[in-house]
Amino acid sequence: MVDAAILHYCKYQERCHLEVRNKLYELGFTSGEVERQLAGLVETGVLNEERFARAYAGGKFRMKQWGREKIKQHLKLKKVSDYCIRKALAEINGEEYEKVLKKLAVKKTEELKGDKSVWSRKTKLYRYLVQKGYERDLVITQIKECIKTKE
Repeated sequence: MVDAAILHYCKYQERCHLEVRNKLYELGFTSGEVERQLAGLVETGVLNEERFARAYAGGKFRMKQWGREKIKQHLKLKKVSDYCIRKALAEINGEEYEKVLKKLAVKKTEELKGDKSVWSRKTKLYRYLVQKGYERDLVITQIKECIKTKE
């Protein structure tokens, strides 16, 4: 039987196995009880790692405009399986992804207008976009477009 507190915790928002496991230990469960509770949550469909990964990736992309690399790193920190990570990242629309990358690049380029050195602007823009989690090859392509159109 699944504990009411942990059931509420899982139903409030999507959770990964690691978060639920940590919460169970926090609530004072022993390791055997933790495994039984996790199994019960998975059996009832309340806890689903793939569903969590999809929700997490979609949310971070839409709300924080993170790139695939940063989303992947954070999911790995949460010990989500590679299969679930691939499934989640595949759901991010490619056109939408590039549109967001372009929007971020244009916005940052506008902020860097005062910087006289083209090299400095390119470097700052590159660092910003890579820090947001976008792939280096896409970032380099986007920088070439942005700086070319601004010169």
